Amino acid sequence: MTYTPTIGIEVHAELKTATKMFCNSKNEPHAAAPNTHICPVCLAHPGTLPVINKKAVEHVLRVGVALGASIATYTEFDRKNYFYPDIPKGYQISQYEYPLVKGGELAGVAITRVHLEEDTARSAHDASGSIVDFNRAGVPLMELVTEPVIHDAKIAANFARELQLLLRTLGCSDANMEKGEMRVEANISVSATDTLGTKVEVKNLNSFKSVENAIEFEIRRQIRVLEQNGQITQETRGWDENKGKTFPQRLKEGSDDYRYFPDPDLPSLDLTKVSEFNISRIEETMPETPNKKRNRYVGMGIRDNLVEVLVGDVTLGAFFEKCLEYAASETREMIANYLTSDVRALLAEGKTLEGANPETFVALITMTKEGSINSRTAKNLLQEVLFDGSDPEQIAKDRGLLQSSNSDKLLPIVERVLAEHAGVVAEYKSGKEAALQFLIGQCMKETKGTANPGALAKLLTESMA
Repeated sequence: MTYTPTIGIEVHAELKTATKMFCNSKNEPHAAAPNTHICPVCLAHPGTLPVINKKAVEHVLRVGVALGASIATYTEFDRKNYFYPDIPKGYQISQYEYPLVKGGELAGVAITRVHLEEDTARSAHDASGSIVDFNRAGVPLMELVTEPVIHDAKIAANFARELQLLLRTLGCSDANMEKGEMRVEANISVSATDTLGTKVEVKNLNSFKSVENAIEFEIRRQIRVLEQNGQITQETRGWDENKGKTFPQRLKEGSDDYRYFPDPDLPSLDLTKVSEFNISRIEETMPETPNKKRNRYVGMGIRDNLVEVLVGDVTLGAFFEKCLEYAASETREMIANYLTSDVRALLAEGKTLEGANPETFVALITMTKEGSINSRTAKNLLQEVLFDGSDPEQIAKDRGLLQSSNSDKLLPIVERVLAEHAGVVAEYKSGKEAALQFLIGQCMKETKGTANPGALAKLLTESMA
């Protein structure tokens, strides 16, 4: 039988705020010693009362605007009741019936909702026992849920990548998966009919590779169970990276099991009455989204593979924007090419673009584009021009590196090379195009790399005609 997989994605992302979701403890769960950023509120001491973090609400609204979603005018927070060692209150403050955001789309995937809640504490286990670190308890957490419209593991992983990029662009979250700042869960089912199969949730996938591999494994596992006349159990499963397989954790709860009800300690919110939540103001301060930037770069004539690097690397992309202020339209793609290759390689070695000079860098690339210097010279001068702000034209003059396109000066060299390599000339005339490159190389050697290869090629072909 032919089975169709159906996948829905849930993503939790820790939001960038100075303090936690409902108290004034620092929001630094990954940078502090255990149980140092805590207070009576996030430890759920009796008599304490939560207060809503405005910045966290604003972050989720910004995400909603970027998704083209429907933004709530009214919202409230609910208690999601369940017992677990890292839930100090015995319930999690979340949103159920009235999420901040509904609908929208990202990377071709329809969004169901985006809501706001608080993160749990973190349990740690070793041979000496178990501890609970409450630094993460109460950290503002955005949850985004997609419609079950994905049918391929790669598409699911690409969606998660695009969401991470969007969150970083908006400044809402660093979304580092290896730190747990962004966690992906996949709801997967397979069916041989038009009716959806039983859903299995695979939790806490901490890399894009894990998202793709876990979904692919789970699809194969479910098909195997059905082919053997078994039944899929609605459950939560974990992912074992080393074994490359999912494993059962617990039976999957439904919404009724959480006994949601509005939190009596938190007021409902009329979002139209809070200036920070004014959608027009948020729209005015929105940065360019990754997809809009992608389309703008493509419109400049920049190749898709270069565009993806510039959009995906926030630091490199920001420097490219500075370069555009000095660049002529015909040099944009060459600038993008140097940034995504040579400059990126320097950054991988520990260099930084902080303080780098976009004007002198663009001048270097422009000289290369115009043929004043060759690409080898450009690479050799790159570091001092980019990081020291040295004038590339002056350096090239001082060091005798400027390329010559002067026919009167180059023609005697061309004639001498042709005379010395009559056999190669014969090969060229017989149709071997590679012979021309050899002759250009010999002329470049004669001029110590200062001749313009294009001018040489023109003189050589004219002389051999």
